Amino acid sequence: MTAVGVSSEPETASRPGAGLLASPDRQKWLVVFLLVAATVVLYYPVGGHPFVNYDDNVYVIENAHVTAGLHWPTVKYAFTVFDQGNWHPLTWLSHAADCQLFGLNPAGHHDTNIALHALNIVLFFWVLQQATGHIVRSAMVAGLFALHPINVETVAWISERKNLLSMTFFLLALGAYRLYVLKPEVSRYAVVAFLYALGLMAKPQVITFPCVLLLWDYWPLRRMFATGDEATGLPGKTFSQLIIEKLPLFALSVISAVITMKAQQAGHAMRVYPLSVRLENAIVAYASYVKKAFWPVDLAPMYPHPGDSLAKGTVFAALLFLVVLSAWVAFERRGRYLTMGWLWFVGTLVPMIGLVQVGNQAMADRYAYLSFLGLFIMVCWGVANWAEERHVATAWVGGVSIVVLLTLAVLAHRQIEYWSDNITLWSHTLQVTKDNWLAEDNLGGALMEDGKLEKAIDHFRAAAVIYPQEPVSHLDIGFYEQQHKNWPPAIEEYYKVLDLTPSPKLRGEAYNNLAIINRDLGDYASARDNFQHAVDVSPRYAGAWVGLGLAAQKLGDLNLAIQAYSQAVQIQPMGSSYLLLAQALEQNGHKDEAQRAAQQAQRVSENIAADRRIVSELLAQ
Repeated sequence: MTAVGVSSEPETASRPGAGLLASPDRQKWLVVFLLVAATVVLYYPVGGHPFVNYDDNVYVIENAHVTAGLHWPTVKYAFTVFDQGNWHPLTWLSHAADCQLFGLNPAGHHDTNIALHALNIVLFFWVLQQATGHIVRSAMVAGLFALHPINVETVAWISERKNLLSMTFFLLALGAYRLYVLKPEVSRYAVVAFLYALGLMAKPQVITFPCVLLLWDYWPLRRMFATGDEATGLPGKTFSQLIIEKLPLFALSVISAVITMKAQQAGHAMRVYPLSVRLENAIVAYASYVKKAFWPVDLAPMYPHPGDSLAKGTVFAALLFLVVLSAWVAFERRGRYLTMGWLWFVGTLVPMIGLVQVGNQAMADRYAYLSFLGLFIMVCWGVANWAEERHVATAWVGGVSIVVLLTLAVLAHRQIEYWSDNITLWSHTLQVTKDNWLAEDNLGGALMEDGKLEKAIDHFRAAAVIYPQEPVSHLDIGFYEQQHKNWPPAIEEYYKVLDLTPSPKLRGEAYNNLAIINRDLGDYASARDNFQHAVDVSPRYAGAWVGLGLAAQKLGDLNLAIQAYSQAVQIQPMGSSYLLLAQALEQNGHKDEAQRAAQQAQRVSENIAADRRIVSELLAQ
């Protein structure tokens, strides 16, 4: 097996005397083994990490549909909701499958992410090698994909299952496309379209797939603008023919874009910035991504959007860098791979670069999972051709390649350690970013979960100072004041939340906490009203339904209590909720129904004695 990129011809022929590795098939299987082994060894520690207190709660831990496992109601939920500002039913079903298999043990969920990443690495190696004929160059590209630290976020964060799953279908569709090109048939095209649709249903970031296929036609398939000396044996087509060929796929992209816009509007995920601000941030973000590709340090799960604070000099320097690099790619005649790789990088980032701003981030490591493949191809093919032209020894190229991969593995290992627990993760994020209100909030949340409420409040207040319009910090400050029975400041913070956000989830929590304060003060009528507000804005809030039932029961309204408890057990079947329902039914004279509810409590409860104690305490409040 030759060193990385030394041979300019496809590495498919056996060489005399090469021994066990003379067969290209054996070489490929060895590469696959090494790629999977390196990936599993690198990411093995992730299996011992907890859930992250950022999105993992809504994607898994607190999502009753997901934790219920794979059942018809979960399937219906997955295909009909816009939760988290996305329509990605396959992602919901994937999380539900993990809950079915592993419950809420994060190790199993992490292992699925690692397995998907390993699968994606093998798929990309296979797709690239099949299209180019180069085993070793393709192996190096796959190695960079496997070990680059920027991909740690996607693998170590359970909520980024959508990133991994969409990439799996993207790569399967890319591989199927070559089979279609070799033998154009409707059935083969349908497979490509079907796999692409599955990718969109995992995460719409793969929406640029038809454009990637045009780039794939340009290189390595060379169906576009083919000349005699570039013949690959595949039938060439004009640019217009290639566009027409992909119209059904573009139609899927349009449909996905419409659905995604509706989902993001429903989830209140879109942010309004002037066009000039969005353009400036996009320019700096593109340059920053290139920097992180070659110098992957100071990585974080959140880089706050700078708004209009970017210095003009920074924007100009980034723009100049991008223009010079683009001009070099355009005029460099070494090979089509440069143009393809650069346009892959630039093009696949367009949906996430912030021209339409979704969320509060300036950029995100997870967005590089797909886009960096283009840069990796540019680098590996470029270095290989350079080494060949200058007759650099195979051992030198191979040695440098191994050093690069080992260096990336060391950096990735260090990055994985930052994800070992939430306090470490967000403390590190605060060290490598500035004015990061989300990191302050999440570090405060991690400290609070660890029982360090007095340390947590400093971070909540710091978040509120950095970004006063962010409702989560006010919700957390309100909770702190509530825990200390400082009712007036707690109530003030909760009303700030209601003024600041249209988010049903956050408004539901604010109303719920206000209701608990009312209940603690003995004002059950106001508690009932606020619990009712909570379930009105957040109908899937099981805890608020239970609170409403308790308040109604205190006020003697058993019919409302029964209705509220019934809603709670439908959303989240728990032994304590069924016991409350049974007691309310019995008080209302429905003894048979009360008995059935009590029996159901026995079936769903993991500790019925503890649930009975919880019910006694709730009714005594």
